[in-house]
Amino acid sequence: MQVVFVASEGVPFSKSGGLADVIGALPKELHRQGIDVAVVLPKYRSTPSELCEALHLVDSFKVKVGWRQQYCGVLATNHQDVPFYLIDNEYYFGRHELYGYGDEAERYAFFCRAVLQALTAIDLKPDVLHLHDWQTGIISPLLEAHYGEVPFYADTKSVFTIHNLKYQGIFPKTILYDLLELSWDYFTVEGLEFHDHINFLKAGLVYSDFLTTVSPTYAREIQYPFYGEKLEGLLQNRQDELVGILNGIDYDEYNPMRDPHIWKYYDADSLQDKVENKLRLQAELHLPVNSEIPLIGIVSRLVSQKGFDLIAHVLDEILNCDLQMVVLGTGDGYFEDMFGIKASQYPEKLSANIRFDNTLAHRIYAGADLLLMPSMFEPCGLAQMIALRYGCLPIVRETGGLNDSVQSYNTETGVGNGFSFTNYNAHDMLYTIRRALEIYQDKPVWNRICQRAMQMDFSWTQSAKKYIDLYQRLIAT
Repeated sequence: MQVVFVASEGVPFSKSGGLADVIGALPKELHRQGIDVAVVLPKYRSTPSELCEALHLVDSFKVKVGWRQQYCGVLATNHQDVPFYLIDNEYYFGRHELYGYGDEAERYAFFCRAVLQALTAIDLKPDVLHLHDWQTGIISPLLEAHYGEVPFYADTKSVFTIHNLKYQGIFPKTILYDLLELSWDYFTVEGLEFHDHINFLKAGLVYSDFLTTVSPTYAREIQYPFYGEKLEGLLQNRQDELVGILNGIDYDEYNPMRDPHIWKYYDADSLQDKVENKLRLQAELHLPVNSEIPLIGIVSRLVSQKGFDLIAHVLDEILNCDLQMVVLGTGDGYFEDMFGIKASQYPEKLSANIRFDNTLAHRIYAGADLLLMPSMFEPCGLAQMIALRYGCLPIVRETGGLNDSVQSYNTETGVGNGFSFTNYNAHDMLYTIRRALEIYQDKPVWNRICQRAMQMDFSWTQSAKKYIDLYQRLIAT
């Protein structure tokens, strides 16, 4: 079985969010479990130089993008035993950032067309094309329209994974022929049409053989209007071909027993050594060094989706509790400024680090007692799984993957690995924070919860098995 992943970003070559982590880790685990898997990505200017040096050109050709004839180079390398192919075109991808330009429709129309042409050129025949997020969604109708009679793709099945339904790739209908060379037969409510526009993500949902998303709860949520982003009807109609498979995290990267970013190694049986990381983190961030005070970490994009509206509403009340808080991330200027101002008002309680810093992120997971993640919606979420791995107990809202990975501690039964609340309400969140702080004072109970959290398995092993089962069922049909 040959599986080919196609995505717009992937660790270690490119990254803007959690999609890249999935593309870096899941193929590696599939390979470990005996699957022939390859990955196709764009080659961006930001690709690290040491990785560029390992790339070699395997083919080049022209790609027809409407009336345009665009160069495409196919660069290849192996990373951790997985073949990676990078689509090279300086005009489209030789830019400082991955996204955010005015020609996204043309850039990813080119990428999708180039992928299908490249696979035939290098004779990489997929049994399963596994497509990820809107940037690759148009591949499915292109496969039908342009390659439906081509023997090379005769037996290829397609899987489309939704990583975040909010981002859809919606463009003027004029691109249907201008960029995609698709007939107007595809511009229907049952096809690509979306409020008189073309929707790349909808293309993946309609024309792919099977659909997945990144947690079981999110798979249910997106079939209803609050989470469905105007596509809930389509998702309800395809519910028999839609499954939620919880993402995992890379246990090679996130391992408190050999993490090169943290100060003191520890595991579930040596939780006392976690305290050293807390003390060193406090010192590094100029907070009072105190092992007894509970430390809450936030590692996140600072945007409304992540629940920062709730935090903004009660931040003074949170900081008036007996605690410290460390924030790491960038995002909405309002939230960046809010944390900066509050850090100056509460210098002994809040450290605001408005930047991306992978080393500091690891140190927060290792040093903090709690992770605050009150998302409005969260397809999967990785931060809470990483936190659990490091014995940092999550405080989350019960949505998407947060609901599937965090079980609120029950004082009656002693079961649970964190703390959660149901309603998107600032005072429900505040009550849950205060409850966690109260339980923190009972160290034997707290340590038992931390040990349970660290012993949970959020590696890719089980999720990869579910993907393999899905691929096998598809091929058999």
